[in-house]
Order: sequence, then C-alpha cells, then structure tokens
Amino acid sequence: MGKLDGKVAVVTGGSSGLGRAIARRFVAEGARVVIGDIADEAGQEVADSLGDSARFRHCDVTRADDIEALVRTAPAEWGRLDIMVNNAGAVGARGSILDITPDEWGATMSLLLNSVFFGIRSAGRVMVDQGEGGSIISMASIAAFTPGNGPHVYGTAKAAVVHLTQRVSLELGEQRIRVNAICPGGIVTPLVLGALGLGEEHSDMMKEATASMRPYPRPGSPEDIAAAATWLASDDGEWVNGQAITVDGGESVGPRWSDQVVK
Repeated sequence: MGKLDGKVAVVTGGSSGLGRAIARRFVAEGARVVIGDIADEAGQEVADSLGDSARFRHCDVTRADDIEALVRTAPAEWGRLDIMVNNAGAVGARGSILDITPDEWGATMSLLLNSVFFGIRSAGRVMVDQGEGGSIISMASIAAFTPGNGPHVYGTAKAAVVHLTQRVSLELGEQRIRVNAICPGGIVTPLVLGALGLGEEHSDMMKEATASMRPYPRPGSPEDIAAAATWLASDDGEWVNGQAITVDGGESVGPRWSDQVVK
C-alpha cells in the first residue's frame, strides 16, 4: 500500500529534474499524476514511462489559462484533485542589479512567482469545490532565507513564494487544504548545469563540489526533494500547514564543523 493511494496530483515542470522525480515518486506511492511542462517531448516521455497513472499536458506556467487547463485535466481524467505541486522554474535573470532590465525582472518574476499564484488559485478552487481538503506544495529555495545563495531576482521571487505560502495557508487551511513550500539547497539538475553553462559531463564534478560545502557529507538529489513532497502530500503530513521546509543537508545552517575556525 502506497502513501498516496487513490490520490490525484498535478506537477508543473515535470519533464526533468525535481519535477520528474516528484512525479515518479508519486506514482510509485499509488497516485495518478498530470504532468505539465513546455518541453513537450520530454514531458510526454516521462508520462509514457509511468503508464496509465500519468498524463502529460503542455503548460506555460506564466499563462494563467494554461495552468487552469492543466489543473482541470486532473478531475477530467480521474474525477478529483488532491495534490498540486508548483515546481516549474529556472534561474532567470542574473548579474548586477544595475544591469538587470525591467523585462528580465518581469520575466523571472512571472516564471517563479506569478506561476505559483496561478497554481494555488486554480488548484484551490477545485479543492474547495470538492470539499475534501488537499495539499498544495510550492518549490521555494534556501535562497529565500540566505541572500548569498542565487541571483537577486531568483532569491527575491523565492522569498515571495514563502510569504505567499504562509499567507494563503491561513485562508485555505480553514478548508483543510494544506499549503506548504519546500526550500531545497543546491541540487545538481540539468537546469542548474545549464544556468552555469555546463553540460551533463560536469554533473559528477558539481555533485562532489556541492557535497563538500555541506555538513551532511553527500550531494542532494531530486529524490530527496521528492521524498519531502511525498510526505507533505500524504496523510502523514496532514497537520503541517504554512511551513517552508528546508531540505539541504544543513547547507543553510552554516559551514561544516571541521571547516570552522572557532569551534
């Protein structure tokens, strides 16, 4: 018996990285999943690999109508919606605040923050109408709390995701809809490698580098985030609401004990 037996989920950005790991873990735990992404071929491949328990739908998360259609696919296919994962994203605009253009700022905020608003709104409407509660999970980052991690706009957007999560949890919690965020540390995914101008051949090197920066001596993986999402989505996480849960091997707490000058 899986932790998510009988539940139906929507996962944005499910064609690769964290979203793909979450979709796979959800199906392994008994859920049925609708995957949304702009990468049609990769997204369809993930859905096909999961068999009858998954569907793929093209979704540009910066468009409210696209997210609304994606969310409505779940009850259309399987009669209900229990879990919404707002995961899609990218690093976005980088560089000095003196050089970032208004268009770059707006596009990054649209992808990282507006999309979460659209996802919460669309999924919340369906869940309220069902009257059976649910779980909404949005992907934030340790960059929301530690300004030295990530570019200006990325960190600002992720901090806003955390605040939006906490505010909305006060409203939707009354309907037994839990609203939480996951804040991963640095995890080597195709998105991260691409943002750094690196290819897949650099993956092992980057994993070793990130592991060396954390108190816990191994690199993080998409499966670590999928495990956290599964717990939040399951009945085991029923009394968790309005939280930003850090999953980072201790990275945001401080340097390794052995690296500290004063012990």
